[in-house]
Amino acid sequence: MGDTALVVGEALIDIVEHQGRALGEHVGGSPLNVAVGLALLGRRVEFLTWIGGDRRGQRIADYLHDSGVHLAAGSTGASRTATAIAELDENGSATYTFDIDWQISPSATPEEPLVVHTGSIAAALEPGSSGVDELIDKHKTTATITFDPNIRSAFFENAEQALSRVEAVVARSDVVKASDEDMRLLAPDSSSEQLAARWLTLGPAIVAVTFGADGSYAVCADGEQRISAYPAEVVDTVGAGDSFMTGLIDALWDAGLLGANRREQLRAIRAYALRRVLQIAALSSALTVARPGAALPDRATRDRAAERLLAD
Repeated sequence: MGDTALVVGEALIDIVEHQGRALGEHVGGSPLNVAVGLALLGRRVEFLTWIGGDRRGQRIADYLHDSGVHLAAGSTGASRTATAIAELDENGSATYTFDIDWQISPSATPEEPLVVHTGSIAAALEPGSSGVDELIDKHKTTATITFDPNIRSAFFENAEQALSRVEAVVARSDVVKASDEDMRLLAPDSSSEQLAARWLTLGPAIVAVTFGADGSYAVCADGEQRISAYPAEVVDTVGAGDSFMTGLIDALWDAGLLGANRREQLRAIRAYALRRVLQIAALSSALTVARPGAALPDRATRDRAAERLLAD
């Protein structure tokens, strides 16, 4: 088993438009952000995705290379690179239209990882989502499985279908993180905390929920923890959830709780130790919202902030 994170999921180009006028193109994708975030923290990362050999695909490949992420074999066979058109309204809010063909190549043979992370469109859109399930099942015997549903409602017929699909992956996972928006969409008649407790019974060791400016929450077998958001001058919230997920994985890595051979120790995590993990994840997110775009922090930046804020 290598000391590697395998991140599986979509990489795409966000095309930002306003009133039909293109304002710019940016590399995006929730799993891609997590892969880059872990690499910036000094972790060895392999990213399995599905991009084309076109100009946009090359831009993604170059971005990953420059960020220190290894693009897994079998990632470049798409007929076109996925795009998401983000149409901005007068208030700056975006409505997304996706053009994505998501698959797992039969030639994909990633190395044996310590942790496997997936989420968002990759876990929702066929035929690739079935391939994600197969990869999880293959690696679960040796690796910790982490999952962020990061719901894109365009890929589900209704909330019931979305909940069924998400919970199928939750049941395969060791660590799950979701936003309160995801939780409300999936179970509008339950609180986020109630749904997190339900998910904990399906198999994960930890379920965490982010509440934006209202902080975050996590639950494990030993209890629950809730913390406030760290103060930040918010520039935008792009990548905030992905940065939280990255921090969660990294903090558990530092604690020696990743890998299938540590699964029982992860399940036995004490609530006070979970609080520290939650603090690191929240700090990572706070550093991201203070900068434009999905600017996840590197190790030095986060360590300096941690010295100031987490001394207690």
